[in-house]
Amino acid sequence: MARNTAWLNQVQEKTIDPNLPICDPHHHLWEFKHERVADRYLMNEIQEDLNAGHNIVSTVFIEAHAMHRKSGPAHLKPVGETEFVNGIAAMSASGLYGKTQVAAGIVGTADCLLGSSKTAEVLDAHIVAGGGPKGRFRGIRQIATWDPHPDVFNGRLNPQPGMYLDAKFREGFAELAPRNLTFDAWLYFPQIPELTDLAKAFPDTKIVLNHFGGPVMTGYYADRKKEVFRQWRKDITALAKCPNVYAKLGGLNMHYIGFDWHLRPLPPTSDELVKAYKPYFRHTIDKFGPDRCMFESNFPVDMISCSYNVLWNANKKIAKGASAKEKAAMFHDTATAFYRL
Repeated sequence: MARNTAWLNQVQEKTIDPNLPICDPHHHLWEFKHERVADRYLMNEIQEDLNAGHNIVSTVFIEAHAMHRKSGPAHLKPVGETEFVNGIAAMSASGLYGKTQVAAGIVGTADCLLGSSKTAEVLDAHIVAGGGPKGRFRGIRQIATWDPHPDVFNGRLNPQPGMYLDAKFREGFAELAPRNLTFDAWLYFPQIPELTDLAKAFPDTKIVLNHFGGPVMTGYYADRKKEVFRQWRKDITALAKCPNVYAKLGGLNMHYIGFDWHLRPLPPTSDELVKAYKPYFRHTIDKFGPDRCMFESNFPVDMISCSYNVLWNANKKIAKGASAKEKAAMFHDTATAFYRL
C-alpha cells in the first residue's frame, strides 16, 4: 500500500467512458524503493490500479533500476530487470490475474556510453531475457535528466551533461535500429534540442519522448514558469518535425515538475488536472498529431499526486472533442504500434 493511500482516497470519481480500450505505455514495477511514495509495486499493487474502473487491456513496463543483478559483469547487471519483469508478465499471461496483459512490452536499460560492442552485448542479453526475438523486450531507456543549477533534481542516476550528443553514446545507440528496438528519452526541457539532434542523426530509430520533455518548474525555474513554457513550446515544435519521434502524454504529476499537488490537504480532481495541464497536452498533440501521441500513467511515480482512476479521467477529459479514431490512437493504437504489441 502506498503511504498516501488515505490521502488519495479523499477524492473519488466515477470512471469516464469505462469501455474505451487503453494501453498504458509507461509504468514501473519494483520493491524496496523506500524513497518512493509506494515502496512496493508488484502484481498485486498494479492490479488494484488496473481494476479501478478503466479498460486497461495492456501495459508496457519502463525501466526503473529495479532488480539489477547483484553479481556478474557490470554492464550486464541491468538484464536482471528484464528477467524480473518477464516473470511478472508470465504471471499476467496466465490469465489468473485478470484480462490486462501486464508488461506485454518491456523497456530495459543499457549504458550506451560504453560504446558499440558492450551495448550490443547487453541488448542481445535483454532480448534473450525477454523470451527471445519473439518475446517481450522492446527497447531501452537511458535517462539524461541533467541541469546545471544545483537546486534542480538531476535524477536518481545523476547523468552526465550532453549525454545524447556524446560520440561514444551514439556508438551504442546505433545498435538499436538493427535489432528493431526503440528508445525512450527522458530529459529536461533545456535538453530537448539535444534529442532533436539525436533524432535527426538516427532517422531509422524510433524514439519516444517521456513526460513532455520535463518542463521542470522547481528550484531555479520556480519563478520562471512563463519562460519555461515559452522555451518548452518552441523546442517541442522543432522536435515534432522529426517523424521518428513520438510523445508520451503524462508525468506532470511528479513532485519536482512543480505543480505541488502533494502538498495540499486534498488531492486534485480530474478537472483541476485538466485546467493545469491543458496547455502542455494541447500543444504536444497539435504538433505531433494523435498518431504519434500516447497517454501514459507513469505509475506508481505519479501516484504522489492523484489516483489511477482520476489520472485517466483527466486524460479522457483532455481528449474530449477528439474523433473516435483520434482517441483510439492516443489511448491505445499509437502505443501498441510503437512497441509492436
